[in-house]
Amino acid sequence: MPHNYFNMKKTALVLALFCFLLGGSAYAQTTADAAKPQGTVTGATTLIDKFFKAYGKESTNAAVMGLFKTNKLVDSTKLVDLVSKIDAERALLGDYHGKELIVQKKASGSLVLYSYLVKHEKQPVRFTFMFYKPKNEWMIYRLYFDDQVETELQDSAKL
Repeated sequence: MPHNYFNMKKTALVLALFCFLLGGSAYAQTTADAAKPQGTVTGATTLIDKFFKAYGKESTNAAVMGLFKTNKLVDSTKLVDLVSKIDAERALLGDYHGKELIVQKKASGSLVLYSYLVKHEKQPVRFTFMFYKPKNEWMIYRLYFDDQVETELQDSAKL
C-alpha cells in the first residue's frame, strides 16, 4: 500500500476526545438482552449503535455530532477537527463494511469501555468508547480512533 497510507501508523494515530455528554439511560439486563454479550450496558450500547448507523449511512459528521449533541461542555470546533481527521483517514480506507465488537470491559457499574473493529475496504480501524455514569445517565467519557489493532494483534502472537 502507498507510503502515505501508512503514515498514520508511523505517527500512531490515536485521537482522544475527552468530554462529557448526556447519554441514554442504563437499564438492568433482562431476558430480552440475553442475545447481547454478558454485561452489556443498554444505554451505552444504544449510543454506540446510533453512532455506527450514522457513520455507515450518513457521514462521520452525523455520527460524531449525534454522539456529542447533548454535551454542553464540548467545544464544537474540536468536534469539527475530529470529524476532519477521521474523514481524512476514511478517504484512504475505502468504504465502510460494518463493525465487530473486540472487547467490552466493565470497571464498575458506572464505568464501561467498548472497543470495536471497524471494517473498511482496505484496512480495519478501531473505535473505543468509554462511558461514565455519575448519576442516572450514561455520558461519553472518552472516544478513541486508531489503526493499531493490527499491530497489537501481531504483538500478542509473540512469545
